[in-house]
Amino acid sequence: MPSWWPFVVGGAFVLCASLTPVWAGLAKRWGIVDVPRAGRKLHARSVPFFGGLSIFVAFALPTLIVLFTNDHLTAGEIDPQHFFGFFVGAIVLLLGGVLDDKFDLPPRYTILFPLLAAVAAVGFGIGVEKVTNPFGSVFVLTSGLSVLLTFGWLLGMTYTTKLLDGLDGLATGVTMIGAVMIALLALSEDFFQPDVAVLALMFAAALVGFILWNGYPAMIFLGEGGSTFLGFTLGILAVIAGSKLATILLVVGVPMLDVVFVIVRRWWEGRSMTSGDRTHLHHLLLAAGLSQRWILSLYLSIATLFGATTLIFESWQKLIALGILVVTSGMAVSWLYKKYHRPSYEQKSE
Repeated sequence: MPSWWPFVVGGAFVLCASLTPVWAGLAKRWGIVDVPRAGRKLHARSVPFFGGLSIFVAFALPTLIVLFTNDHLTAGEIDPQHFFGFFVGAIVLLLGGVLDDKFDLPPRYTILFPLLAAVAAVGFGIGVEKVTNPFGSVFVLTSGLSVLLTFGWLLGMTYTTKLLDGLDGLATGVTMIGAVMIALLALSEDFFQPDVAVLALMFAAALVGFILWNGYPAMIFLGEGGSTFLGFTLGILAVIAGSKLATILLVVGVPMLDVVFVIVRRWWEGRSMTSGDRTHLHHLLLAAGLSQRWILSLYLSIATLFGATTLIFESWQKLIALGILVVTSGMAVSWLYKKYHRPSYEQKSE
């Protein structure tokens, strides 16, 4: 690791912690706030958006400084065009998010921004080149398969954090753990990617700075752009770290499976995939009597526990851990849904 890494990592934290209240004030002034209303809204007062803009600036500025002052971030396998693709995609998501937060766009328009962001990333060369066989070998992907897998992966990650953003600090905390796990893997002797480690640590530090204002009770929300930006960035970090998809799957496994369960349930019940309800896992846990702080602690503990397995497990052991996560999550969600779901609220889109 370069000797200056604590400065850029610390800078990302300080920038986000100091800029967040500024963005919150601008959101209030421009009327871009989340107004509480009956249904899935859990807060009792208007809360400003723009949290995603704060995280983006706090992460982007130190990254650009490093890029323009030395070649640390581009001396390895990360090309300059990869950064261009990332920044284009991130800006698309954030601009689309601001428009959605302000005008409450219908889903047929909001989906365009994650699609365009994934296209930008793939178009500028960000891609999964190989996939590790759990039993020892490596599958090298063709260009076509790489594009399809990377596009689907980024889109899935984007929507995972978008739909996870239902409790104060939840999406931010889980994403932060994912970034830390990537950094730890990148610093291990088996991989040693100091460029990826610096990027992941800067991103994690920015998220910690934001959590100071986003923890319960939140003074600012991520907003549509922020919630999608988190998954997009974490997904790209996993790809450029050498296709560490299994690592992130174990960290975000519970929320990602929750998204799958909700979509399948809505399809089975003949409802629109974008219909709103209170069937996400965190809603069911609230209905079961857990407080927001307990639910946040539970999610972060699971993410940390399964994420840590990636530091010590072999590939086939990670597959077993993922299988355990799928089975236990499915059983828990099914039981909670049958016991605590009350179909009293439904809205057109989410």
